[in-house]
Amino acid sequence: MGDNSSGNLTDELAGLDFAAVSPEEFARIVKGLSAKQLGEVMHGDLRTRVLGEVFGRMRQQFRPEAAGGLKALIRWKITGESEEVYETSIADGTCTVSPGRSDAEPRTTLVMGDAEFLKLVSGNGNPVTMFMMRKLKVAGDVGLASGLTRYFDIPKA
Repeated sequence: MGDNSSGNLTDELAGLDFAAVSPEEFARIVKGLSAKQLGEVMHGDLRTRVLGEVFGRMRQQFRPEAAGGLKALIRWKITGESEEVYETSIADGTCTVSPGRSDAEPRTTLVMGDAEFLKLVSGNGNPVTMFMMRKLKVAGDVGLASGLTRYFDIPKA
């Protein structure tokens, strides 16, 4: 009767209605899990739902006053069981998010694994530290990438 904690964890997270989980609660959940556990839960349907929810919230968490006149296309590549690509376009004080890769040339491309992505978007990871430790790869405008979090209202866990 060995306790398979990661199985329970996956079931627990799979049962969550992510739309009903506040950003603060999400930050607490991520903070309580190790990178290994985060990697374990990010599979199949659950991974698709989590990524969809996180990117879906970027628009609401965008801070137009912080972005000012910034105009930039940011491509996110999340590596894991498969590579998922999303793009966020910041222009005219708005942020639009689209799944998939467009033909447009991004100003910066961020490449990271599932665990690193979840830590970054939940306020549990520092982009500069992650970059230094090679957990986050940046192509293009590194300055934009390093300051990206200030354009979003990210909860502190």
